[in-house]
Amino acid sequence: MKKIIITTAMALVSMFVASAQKAIETPKFGENWSLGIKGGVTTPMSNNAFFGAMRPVVGLQLDKKITPTFRVGAESLFGINTSSVRGPHSKTAFDDSYVGAFGAVNLFNLFGGYPGHTRPFDIEAQAGAGWGHRFETAVKDINYFGTKAGLNFNFNVSDEVTVSVSPSVLWNMSGEPKVEQASASYDKNRANFNLTAGVAYNFGGNGFRVVRPYDQAEVDALNGQINSLRGTVDAQAAENAALAAKAASLASQVEQLRNQPPKVVEQVKVKNNLESVRYVFFKIGSSVIGADQQPNVEMIAAYLNNHPGSKVVIKGYASKDGPEELNIRLANQRANSVKDALMKRYKIPASRIQAEGCGIGEMFEEESWNRVAICILETGTK
Repeated sequence: MKKIIITTAMALVSMFVASAQKAIETPKFGENWSLGIKGGVTTPMSNNAFFGAMRPVVGLQLDKKITPTFRVGAESLFGINTSSVRGPHSKTAFDDSYVGAFGAVNLFNLFGGYPGHTRPFDIEAQAGAGWGHRFETAVKDINYFGTKAGLNFNFNVSDEVTVSVSPSVLWNMSGEPKVEQASASYDKNRANFNLTAGVAYNFGGNGFRVVRPYDQAEVDALNGQINSLRGTVDAQAAENAALAAKAASLASQVEQLRNQPPKVVEQVKVKNNLESVRYVFFKIGSSVIGADQQPNVEMIAAYLNNHPGSKVVIKGYASKDGPEELNIRLANQRANSVKDALMKRYKIPASRIQAEGCGIGEMFEEESWNRVAICILETGTK
């Protein structure tokens, strides 16, 4: 008997360890409890007619799920006295009773894994041991050590309600009084077959919440990200403080300006800038000043002669027509063509003339107007 108990305990512990899942959050003590009531029939497995000796049984059950795969509990089973087996057995309403502890393994979760919720249907293997009592009239009541094993076919109507159909066998391991028995044995001559149906209410809630486990590398990486974000927040806080200080300083300056008396600002009328700009236009691909543009060059020379302290800045441009390299060269040649004309024909000193090529011009929407030398006169005294 001792070997049977040890073997059974080791098997239950092995299944408990195997069913433990790292991804399941540890439930609270008050979670995963169930209370149930059941009823059905029981009959001896030998020495009597199977159906002729059948009589009703009722019982109660209290259990707790330790893991999604394994649960433990206590149960009771009472046979109703119908005087159908070997005449009257008891003066009470019951022929016999059984009270014991059990462990049950959810086979679906054991082999298929816990899906994170209660399945609509599952099957459990259940085994237990306890105290049996048989009520007698002619002889003294019999007490015996019993073991019980069976299956539970569970229909989970909701998270709170479970309906079960449970076939099982209950063995009298002690034997009959005054009958020699070398050791406990599973003998069908001392066994009853039970078939019960019951309903259980699951209170305390389903405490098996699936969580995603993190390894140390992930935790370290997340801590690194958190520290980086903290540094960013601190830097942003410092920047915000600096901006707040700047805003306060500007507000103080504004307040000081508001308190100052108004200043009178003398307005100086500026001469129209259009009078100090002249244009010399060129034909496509050419840097030669045409006859029609000579009057413009003459006007520039006249202004420089009339204003000895004045200077001229000549900026040459080209249109987008043709290769870019050629246009850049043309822009420079056009500026220098105007400079050479002022120096050679009108004897204007080179120190008063600044000429530069400015590449492709985009000042005018009319593309041909961008083939130009723009001459900007800097005002001098007459």
